[in-house]
Amino acid sequence: MPAEVFILNGVHLGTLGQRRPEVYGTLTLNDIESLLEDEFPTVKLEFRQTDYEGEMVGLIREAAESDGLIINPGAWTHYSYALHDALETVIVPKVEVHLSNVHAREGWRRYSVVSPVVDAVVAGMGASGYVAAVRYVLSR
Repeated sequence: MPAEVFILNGVHLGTLGQRRPEVYGTLTLNDIESLLEDEFPTVKLEFRQTDYEGEMVGLIREAAESDGLIINPGAWTHYSYALHDALETVIVPKVEVHLSNVHAREGWRRYSVVSPVVDAVVAGMGASGYVAAVRYVLSR
């Protein structure tokens, strides 16, 4: 049975390619999904995106039965203790991903309530950060 990895994208990530392309790039979420499917053809990749925090909590719980979890929480990164608590209970390899280098941006973006409960953080690598995250999860 192939490895199964959940790739969860949060608030506003459905607008990739349109929203601030100078910061987040020109690829859409569908483009990133295609990139990952091409890079990992033998891995079952479950892609989900939501703009609703409670729905994201449910998706995190669903990912608990998988082999790994990659999450780009978007703005929830900085204040969602609900996501923190949900991720804390999931015992699979977990990676937090950000397309932009959040540490080189506004001060409030530099703090993550999610980072303490994941295994690794990837930031500033654009879409290739998702590739690095999947590789990390599969190596665990």
